[in-house]
Amino acid sequence: MQSIRAARERGYHAIAADSREPYPMPMTIGYARAVAITILTLAMQAANAWPAFANKGKLYLCSGYSCAYKTALPLTPAFRNKLAGIMASGGASAHAERKAVSRAVQYFERVATAMIGTKDGPKGEISGSRVYGQMDCIDESSNTGALLDYLQRERLMRHHESRPPASRGAFIDGRYPHSTAVLSEKNGELWAVDSWYEPAGGAPDMMPLAEWRKRGVGGAR
Repeated sequence: MQSIRAARERGYHAIAADSREPYPMPMTIGYARAVAITILTLAMQAANAWPAFANKGKLYLCSGYSCAYKTALPLTPAFRNKLAGIMASGGASAHAERKAVSRAVQYFERVATAMIGTKDGPKGEISGSRVYGQMDCIDESSNTGALLDYLQRERLMRHHESRPPASRGAFIDGRYPHSTAVLSEKNGELWAVDSWYEPAGGAPDMMPLAEWRKRGVGGAR
């Protein structure tokens, strides 16, 4: 079976990286945009492919909503060493490792926004569409998922593995479509790693995926 990272790379190598020109998106505002996000989320989840991915030298960051822009983040030895130090604190248990992953996500987002050159705010409004550096849940879950893939590839996680992103919400159930990155504990339990609600560098929401799927009614966190 091919890795998640390979699937992401396979699905999006056709998209030129490190570009500030927005990629064409057919529907970008209001309800029509939300429908487009729903379709995009379900399609990419089914394919296990997301726009952001890491190769041996770079990690590509999504922003501008639905990965309208991609920015290359070099994977330097200093970057890996910092993440290795963070993740070393989580070796004792799965619970400790999730806390370490949270800190790794926060560090990663600070580095990412410094590379992009703008600070992403919490959540996302329609006005942020096509704004370089601002991120919707597609961008956030893509970037966080790419980081989790990198941690797994570098063997910096002992108790978890990266998994394809998950989604919730379909309008008819009173919830806006929303996506999250996902970890799988060695015992099989799935965990949401949702970095959308906080500004860049804030702690991601981390909870059992089953609980995360129940949330979001009326826009509530």
